[in-house]
Amino acid sequence: MNLDREHLQDAVQQGLLSEQQAARLWQFLSDRGQEMPSFRFTHILYYLGGMLAIGAMSLFMTLGWERFGGWGLFAIAVTYAGAGLWLTEYFLNRRGLPILAGITAAFVVALTPMAVYGLQIALGWWPEGAVFRSYHTRIDWRWLFMEFATLASGAIMLWRYRLPFLVMPVAVTLWYMSMDLTPFLAGDAGMVWELRKLVSLWFGLLMVLLAFWVDIRTRSAKDYAFWLYLFGATAFWGGLSMMNSDSELGKFLYLCINLVMIMLGAVLSRRVFAVFGGLGAAGYLGHLAYDVFEDSVLFPFALTAIGLGVIYAGIVWQRHEATITHALRGLLPAPLAALMERRH
Repeated sequence: MNLDREHLQDAVQQGLLSEQQAARLWQFLSDRGQEMPSFRFTHILYYLGGMLAIGAMSLFMTLGWERFGGWGLFAIAVTYAGAGLWLTEYFLNRRGLPILAGITAAFVVALTPMAVYGLQIALGWWPEGAVFRSYHTRIDWRWLFMEFATLASGAIMLWRYRLPFLVMPVAVTLWYMSMDLTPFLAGDAGMVWELRKLVSLWFGLLMVLLAFWVDIRTRSAKDYAFWLYLFGATAFWGGLSMMNSDSELGKFLYLCINLVMIMLGAVLSRRVFAVFGGLGAAGYLGHLAYDVFEDSVLFPFALTAIGLGVIYAGIVWQRHEATITHALRGLLPAPLAALMERRH
């Protein structure tokens, strides 16, 4: 539910709140909102600056940094990580800025691949010509050492600070791992495209299930599951959508899975499922329009009728939403019912 100052003013006009109560309530909500990520200018600046710093030490690192050598890269990563840890403690404990603390803590975790890579180069574990920036652009099973180390550092930082943004580098690393696992499992000769799709699909599904478990276990207002849902859904839907099927039944099952994703997005209040599900459903309808019913005159009319039927179903749902929701929640396990109560 989105609440703004006008809603409180309406409540005052209807006699539900006094002017003083509305002012105090708005101040309370505003103060609490400072600690929750939102689309406000200050938070945009926080995340923009943080992502620039993280990107500078990872995605946007230039080839010139290879001149520092393995020990040089390792020393730079450790030094930057020490500064990031100090800033995390400062923002969290002395300034009371958990959002900034989460960004600097994620910066520390994002430095782990660079530190491990520098150590590997120093010990001669990489062939001549290897560059760190390829970590973000090329798939190689040797990146797995860096990825496992990043997951370990992310777990330690999450245990220490309990800041939701720390899940972001963990989720990205899991996504990278889903791609790098294929050559590790199949060998260089078996790097087939079909296997990559399957690994992406199943790894993404496991990430979504992990996010769901985190969602159920979370009892605070902090959203620890967001990044896991985002990259899990991306990996799952990407692997699913890249699978080719010559059967119309297979394509119809693809549509059904995407419709389930849309419903799941509504139930869990996770827009990422609705977005990907909507894209998949649109793709299937495009297949029907351009391939199956290419010469049909009736297809647009039938699709219009289906669209109107969906709108009518939405009207019926809105009229009886409270009754239906209450009945459905009574059938759900207690943890899942509690999750839906929090999300809605």
